[in-house]
Amino acid sequence: MSGNSARLNAIASIITTPIVESGFDFVSSPTSSVWGENVFSLDKMEQRLPKAIFKSLKKTIMSGQPLDITTADAVAEAIKTWAITKGVTHYAHVFYPLTGLTAEKHDSFFDPDGDGGTIATFAGKALIQGEPDGSSFPNGGIRQTFEARGYTIWDVTSPAYIIENPNGTTLCIPTAFVSWTGEALDKKTPVLRSMQALNSQTQRVLKFFGTDGPFVSATAGAEQEYFLVDNHFYYARPDLLACGRTLFGAPPPKGQEFDDHYFGAIPERVQAFMFEVERECFKLGIPAKTRHNEVAPGQFELAPVFEFANVATDHQQLVMTTLKKVATKYGMVCLLHEKPFAGVNGSGKHVNFSMGSSKAGNLFDPGDTPAENTQFIVFCAAMVSAVYKHAKLLRSVVASASNDHRLGANEAPPAILSVFLGAELNEIMESIVNGGQVTSRKAPLNLGVDVLPQIPKDSGDRNRTSPMAFTGNRFEFRAVGSNQSIAGPMVAMNTIMAEALDEAATMLEASDTSTPELLGKAVSDYVKKVWTQCSSVVFNGDGYSDEWQAEAARRGLPNLVTTPDAVGVIKEQRYTDLFAKYGVLSERELDSRYEVYAEQYVHAVNVESNLVVEMARTMVLPAAVRYQGELASSLANLKAIGIESDHTTILQVTDLIGSLQDSVAELVALKANENDAADVSAHCHFVKDLILPKMLEIRKAVDALEDIVADDLWPLPTYQEMLFIR
Repeated sequence: MSGNSARLNAIASIITTPIVESGFDFVSSPTSSVWGENVFSLDKMEQRLPKAIFKSLKKTIMSGQPLDITTADAVAEAIKTWAITKGVTHYAHVFYPLTGLTAEKHDSFFDPDGDGGTIATFAGKALIQGEPDGSSFPNGGIRQTFEARGYTIWDVTSPAYIIENPNGTTLCIPTAFVSWTGEALDKKTPVLRSMQALNSQTQRVLKFFGTDGPFVSATAGAEQEYFLVDNHFYYARPDLLACGRTLFGAPPPKGQEFDDHYFGAIPERVQAFMFEVERECFKLGIPAKTRHNEVAPGQFELAPVFEFANVATDHQQLVMTTLKKVATKYGMVCLLHEKPFAGVNGSGKHVNFSMGSSKAGNLFDPGDTPAENTQFIVFCAAMVSAVYKHAKLLRSVVASASNDHRLGANEAPPAILSVFLGAELNEIMESIVNGGQVTSRKAPLNLGVDVLPQIPKDSGDRNRTSPMAFTGNRFEFRAVGSNQSIAGPMVAMNTIMAEALDEAATMLEASDTSTPELLGKAVSDYVKKVWTQCSSVVFNGDGYSDEWQAEAARRGLPNLVTTPDAVGVIKEQRYTDLFAKYGVLSERELDSRYEVYAEQYVHAVNVESNLVVEMARTMVLPAAVRYQGELASSLANLKAIGIESDHTTILQVTDLIGSLQDSVAELVALKANENDAADVSAHCHFVKDLILPKMLEIRKAVDALEDIVADDLWPLPTYQEMLFIR
């Protein structure tokens, strides 16, 4: 049997498989009709709860008021009754451990009734509290193996929802996850704490503008990029199966250089998948808005509308789960790794961040006259201050082994954190510092074609190379990886903004603001202080350029290129003090996160290096040696009949085989010594400085062999096949 039989069978299966076995009837059952049908939303609460209880619960959800525990039994009964009408038999406390994934503990509604039957029960206590194992998830030493008690605690601000399965449905209750000793073991708890801190400090600033009062929430909308590959290819690639990325793969003859995939016509099979993803999102109340082809072949994007940060964080986890689940129905696998294919664009999760309330509106909305919008100016300046002071923290919270392959590449923001404001905002800030007038740039755009209407021209361009770009009424944090929870970035942004607004409020409170003119002067003084100290973090140019790397160094901006460089930032005393001051994370909780994230980096590289050795030995080398043997036999046969042939190819193959064998042996020897690292930090640097370079050396030899070895012997699906055959 030829070495590439799996590849040929995969291709044959793909081109003979129907695109969609059975579709939906979108006429009689339009997607809009299923919106929120599987969510226990406010309108369902209002229908099913006594008025007083609903009013109390709504106040907690919308205004951040303390939860009245006495309402729990009534809420539990209402949720149970609603869920059973939807066919639900079990409920699950859903939580978000430090793995960055979603975890669930399922229990049945039904208990024996003592008379040989069953009765559905769901008390308030079961709604509020569950008890999963508190020591089996990564916890950075907070819990030992024998210290197993942990609690899941109902998060009333994130609605319960129902997940459908072909054999039943489950009620899912979003929860926080804490240890028996009270420390956060999850991603949700710090998000909620940071939102509370942000609201507290924002109210102090808003009172100067008469817009304080209603709860101010951070809001987020996370654009999710992803790749789709046919599952036949996926299961023929051990690296995709175990690591989520290709450890080997020669560049295809054609990549993304023609820019013909970006925003191109969506393939029919993929579009069918997208329709079902959106339908499932709509059922769960996830406001999926935009879909399109991304830059790389085989890459796509889904973008939602803004939501409260906590709900957006939970919904992002559901989006990732939904993408993976639905892809299997269409014979595909959704890859969420940041860099599944070398040489083409990787995937990010651009987090659009803003904040606001029902009274203050969107605090990052400049309005039609931003130069006169004093409230907006304060919050914009606060963001500049926050990023300048805590650029290293923002880099740290997006650090991972997988995101290291993407950050700084030619499709992602650099590891250097900077802020893009655009021409008009930049001019406004400088005019406040230096004096002068600002001219509005919102003139109509005339295209010189009579049949095309004039459109309003935005006051500033967009900058896709900036890690933190102002895009009209929000800041877009583009450095977040496609496979990451947005919880960590949200915690960081909420907390550093809370500190920046604390400083702004303190300065305003110390000033005379008794008249509009004096308030304007106080704001101007604050902006001058921020701009004088922090403007070096503002950069409106090309973040991909080599010139920016040199310029950033001259400005003194940090450049933490890899995870081992970045992840240790959270152990610095300044961040211990920062998170403790605003009640977001204790020193013990921060230390635990460092241990977890550093260990995850080591584990990720270890799995990859183990697989590099296995695939090189059992798949690549046998194919190369077989080809070497075929070449040698052919040369010998030709020589036997008096024909001398060119030996170039066999010499190349022989040299590459020798190089590959030597490099694999060296990697194995390195791995035998890696446990000698003194601590997890030393271990991180060991794998970064020694293991990863050796893996790249092996990849170089393998990829060179792929370009030489006969196609009928090569065992791995190629980039050309995986990226272009749908």
